[in-house]
Amino acid sequence: MIKKLLTKKPVESNPSASRRKFLTGATAAATGAAMTAFPMFASAQAQKPAAPAPAKPAAGGPITMRWQSTWPTKDIFHEYALDYTKKVNDMSGGRLRIEVLPAGAVVKAFDLLDAVHKGTLDGGHGVPAYWYGKNTAFSLFGTGPAVGMDANGTLAWMEYGGGKELYNELFNKVLNLDVVGFLYGPMATQPLGWFKKPVTSAAQFKGLKFRTVGLSIDLFKELGASVNALPGAEIVPAMDRGLIEAAEFNNASSDRLLGFPDVSKVCMLQSYHQPAEVLEILFNKKKYDALPADLKNILVMAAQAASADMSWKAIHRYSQDYIEMREKQGVRFYRTSDDILRAQMRGWGNIVAAKSKENPFFKKVFDSQLAWARRTVSWAQDTIVDSRIAYNYWFAKKPAAAPKKK
Repeated sequence: MIKKLLTKKPVESNPSASRRKFLTGATAAATGAAMTAFPMFASAQAQKPAAPAPAKPAAGGPITMRWQSTWPTKDIFHEYALDYTKKVNDMSGGRLRIEVLPAGAVVKAFDLLDAVHKGTLDGGHGVPAYWYGKNTAFSLFGTGPAVGMDANGTLAWMEYGGGKELYNELFNKVLNLDVVGFLYGPMATQPLGWFKKPVTSAAQFKGLKFRTVGLSIDLFKELGASVNALPGAEIVPAMDRGLIEAAEFNNASSDRLLGFPDVSKVCMLQSYHQPAEVLEILFNKKKYDALPADLKNILVMAAQAASADMSWKAIHRYSQDYIEMREKQGVRFYRTSDDILRAQMRGWGNIVAAKSKENPFFKKVFDSQLAWARRTVSWAQDTIVDSRIAYNYWFAKKPAAAPKKK
C-alpha cells in the first residue's frame, strides 16, 4: 500500500555497477519507452496488390530477417523483443530466423519506422509514441490521454472497438507506409519520474528541464516544463551532466538497468501521463507478404503468446527491481499528489481540444477511444474489486494487543 512515503528510509548500499561504469556503456546504444493482444496489420496501398509468390529458403536454408529494436541491449524492453523473436524462431522449426539488433546498430531509435518502410531493416520493435513526429495520432495508440483504460483495455479496443482499423488507416491512407504493424504487450501505469527532490505540486514543474516522449511532451509543457524527448540510453547521461533535471522512462526494471538510481534517489509513482502504453512490432510489408501463409500465422500466434508472457514477466521483474532499488540502492518512492494528477487531467483536456482542431484524424481516433472507455471502464469499475482491503488484511501491520488486566 502506497503511503506518502512508500517505504521505510532505506539504507545505502553499493550498487553492482558504479554510475561512471554505467555511463561508459550507456552511450553505446540509442533508444527511447495482456492476455488479449492480436496483431494489427497495416497495408501500404489502398488496393491490395497481387500476392507475391511465397518466399522459400534457398537450398533448404531458413528465411532470414534483420531486425532492430529501439532499446539498448541492457533494457528489459530489448529482452521483450528477443522473447518475441525466439517464439517465432522456435515455432517455425528453423524455417524463419529473425536476428534482433539493439538501438543504434543500423539506425537511431527514432528512425526505425522509416528504415522498415524503406526496407533497410526487415522489421523492428518499439512503441507507437516514437512516431509522434509523423502524426500526433500515433501517440493515441500507446501514450494517449488518460480516459480510465488500462493497457489491456487499450488492446481490447484495438481488437474489438475499432482501433485496429484506425491503426491500419493511419499507416495506409494517412502516411502510405510500406509497413505491417502489430500491437501487443500491455504495460503498467508508468511512474511520474525521477527527481532531485519530491515534487508535491504542479507549480514545481514550471521551468523544470524534463524528459518524456509522445503526447506526454505536450502534457508536461502544459504544466510549464521545458521538455526534451531523448531516447532511453541518453537519459541518465543527460541527467548526470545536468542537461535535464528530471525524467520518466517506463518501469522499475528498465529504470534500474538504465541506471536511474545512480543519478537520482527520488522516484514519484502513479501518473496520468502514460497510464496505458503498449509495445509495437513492425515488418516491412514486402518482406511480410513474401512469407508463406503458415509463417504469417506463426507471427500472429507468437505475438499473442509474447503479449501474455510479457505481462507475467513484468509483474515478476518489476516488483523484484522495485524492492531492490528501495532496499539496496537507497531509492525513496513517493505517491504523486492529487494536485499534480488533477493538473494533468486539466492539461489533457486542453491538449485534446487543440490536437483535435489541428488534426481531424486525431479527433477520429480519440472519439473512438472515448466511446470504448465509457462502456468498458464503467463495467470494470463496477465489477472488479479493489485490492487494498484484501492486501491490508494479510500484510498490513496490526496493532499490538493490549495487555490483559490481572
